[in-house]
Amino acid sequence: MIIYEATKEEFMDHVTEDSIAVKIYESMVKKMGRTSASEINSWNNSMNYMYKVLNTCQIPNDITIAIEYKVPANGRRIDFILTGLDENIQNSVVIIELKQWQHISVVEHKDGVVETFIGRGLREMTHPSYQALTYANLITEYNETVRNEQIFLYPCAYLHNYIQTNNDPLTDVLYEKYLTEAPVFTKGDALKLRGFISTYIKKTDHKKLLYLIEHGKIKPSKSLQDALLGMLAGNEEFMMIDEQKIVYETAIHMAMKAHTSDKKQVLIVEGGPGTGKSVLGINLLVKLTSKDLLCQYVTKNSAPREVYTKKLQKNHKKAFITNMFKGSGVFYESINNELDVLIVDEAHRLNEKSGLFKNKGENQMKEIIHASKFSVFFIDEYQKIAMHDVGNKEQIKNYAMQFGAEIVEMELESQFRCNGSDGYLAWLDDVLGIRETANYEGFDIEYDFQIFDDPNELRRQIFEKNRIDNKARMVAGYCWDWKSDGKSNGSIHDISIEEHNFQMSWNLDNTTTWAIDPDSVEQAGCIHTSQGLEFNYVGVIIGEDLRYLKGELITDPFKRAKTDKSLSGFKKMHKEDRHKALKIADQIIKNTYRTLMTRGQKGCYVYCVDPDLKEYLTRRIQKKQEFVYMPYSNSTLLAAEQAAAYQINSYE
Repeated sequence: MIIYEATKEEFMDHVTEDSIAVKIYESMVKKMGRTSASEINSWNNSMNYMYKVLNTCQIPNDITIAIEYKVPANGRRIDFILTGLDENIQNSVVIIELKQWQHISVVEHKDGVVETFIGRGLREMTHPSYQALTYANLITEYNETVRNEQIFLYPCAYLHNYIQTNNDPLTDVLYEKYLTEAPVFTKGDALKLRGFISTYIKKTDHKKLLYLIEHGKIKPSKSLQDALLGMLAGNEEFMMIDEQKIVYETAIHMAMKAHTSDKKQVLIVEGGPGTGKSVLGINLLVKLTSKDLLCQYVTKNSAPREVYTKKLQKNHKKAFITNMFKGSGVFYESINNELDVLIVDEAHRLNEKSGLFKNKGENQMKEIIHASKFSVFFIDEYQKIAMHDVGNKEQIKNYAMQFGAEIVEMELESQFRCNGSDGYLAWLDDVLGIRETANYEGFDIEYDFQIFDDPNELRRQIFEKNRIDNKARMVAGYCWDWKSDGKSNGSIHDISIEEHNFQMSWNLDNTTTWAIDPDSVEQAGCIHTSQGLEFNYVGVIIGEDLRYLKGELITDPFKRAKTDKSLSGFKKMHKEDRHKALKIADQIIKNTYRTLMTRGQKGCYVYCVDPDLKEYLTRRIQKKQEFVYMPYSNSTLLAAEQAAAYQINSYE
C-alpha cells in the first residue's frame, strides 16, 4: 500500500505550495484511518529537506516518488522511495529512511543498536542504516515480482537534523557492515544524497517499478518450520527489524551477563499473534548455542516441537533435537542454574503443577527460573486457551524477585502474520469482545478475510490454496468429540454439519506433524494441534460454543466436546463458584477463536454453525468507516512545525 505517489515535479510543486503534509495526511486517513501529530510534524520537516535534495536537473522531473509505503505481510512503512532507470537502463529503486534525530550514542554490546532521544526519553533503536537495509530486504523477501524483474534496491538513511562531528557515533566502526550497504547522510549532506540518488536514477521508468512494487505477486513469507534447518545451520533466514532486533540483542547481552556472574537474568517479552516471538526464540536458541551455552527451547504445546523435530531429523540426530526442545513440565527436579538459558515460547500456557496428573512440582514459572541462569518468557495473555494456563507477567516477576534476578520487560509490535494487518487483529479483538479497540467497523483490505454460507465451499477454497504449497489448513472449535483414530484412515467423521451434508475428521492421532504432513489438509486441526504454528491460509469452523443471541455475543462451555481437556475442571468449579467458572470459560473460548483466526498469514476463511453469529460477523465486516477530512490551515501547519522544534520524534 502506497500512501502518497507522484512524479518528482508534482512532489516539488506540493512542497512549494505547502500542501505536501495535507496531501499525505488526507491519503493516510483515507487508506489507513489513522495518523498522529508527530507524523504530520515529520512530514512538514522532512519533505522540505527532500525538496532541497531533489531540486536539480540531475534527477529527471518525471521519475516517480512514493511516500509511506506499507510493506506487505507486516505493518512497517518505508518513508521515501524513488524509482527510475540507471545509465544502463537497469531498474533502480532508492529507499530512504528519514529520521528527525539530533543525537545518538553507541551501544557497544548490541549489534546494530544505538541509543537516542525519542519522545521524552532515551530509547534503544536500530541504527538507521540497519533499518533501511532491513526494509529493502523485506521488499525483496515478500515481493516475488521484484526478484523476477531484476529490480535493484539501494537503501540509505537521511538524518537531516543531525550534525555530524569527527569520530561520530553514527558512523562508528561497530556499524560499518550496515553503513557499507546502506550509507547514512546527515545535516549538510543534501548534495551527497543528491549524488547517491542520481548515481542510480538517470531516467524515468514511467511508473512501471512503483506499479510492480505495489501490485507485484506477493510470495508468502517464510514460515518458521520451513526456515528451521537453515537457521540451525547458521544461515540468517529472518532478518529482524526494529524492536525485534532490540529484543534479540538485549537477550544475548543478558545471557552473557548471566553466564559471567552469579545474578540470574529474566527477560519478559510481550507480543500478540505474529509478532515474531517464535522466530526470535529460535534465533536465540541458535545464537546462544553457538556461544557454547547450554540452551533449551521450551513449549507446553507439543505440536510445534514435533514439527520442528520432523524438519530437523533430515540433518540432525534425534537425541540432539530432543535435547534442544523441551516440554514445560520437566524442570521440577532440576537443580539451581543447571542450564545456561531457557527460552520459553507461549509462556501464557505454563501450568502450576506438572506431570500427567498435575501432581508434580510447585509452579512451572518458578521451576524454569530456578533451573536456568537466564530465562526468556515470550507471552501473550490473550492466548490462554485452557483452565490450567496460569502463565502471567506478574507471577513471573514475583518468582524472579524471589531468586534475586534482574528483570527486563520488553514488547513486540511488528506484525508478520495476517498480512501485517494490525487493523485485522484489533478488529478481531473487538468483535470477540476481548478488548475494545478503534477498529469497531472493520480494517484495511489487505488481509483476505471471508465469511462462508456453506462449510463445503470453505473447504474447497482451502483445498485450492493448499495445492499451491501445502500451507493451508482447516481448523475448528473443539465442539465435536474426537472419535476417529489412526486406524480409521478417515472413515470415521467427527465433525458433522447435517444441513450442509458436511463431514470431516479431526487430524489423525497417528501423526504429531499434522501442520506439515502432505495429506493432512483432509483433516481438521483443533487449538491444540495448531497453536504455535502458522499457515498461509486457515479455514475456521466456529462451533456452538460461540453464538450471537439477542444482540449479544455469548460463549457456551457446555457445547464443548467431552474429549476437550482445555476446560478440564470447569464443571467442578461451576458447582463451587458459577460466576468465576463462566468468566474463565468465556475468556478461554474467545481466546481459542482469536488464536485459530490468526493462524493464517495471508487469509482467514470462516464458517459459523450459528447463523446469527454469521450475520453478526458479516455486519461488522461490511460496515465502512467514514472519515471526515478537515484540512489543516496554514496556522495549524505552522504550529505543528514550531512544535517539532521542541519535540524530537522518530519518523515512524
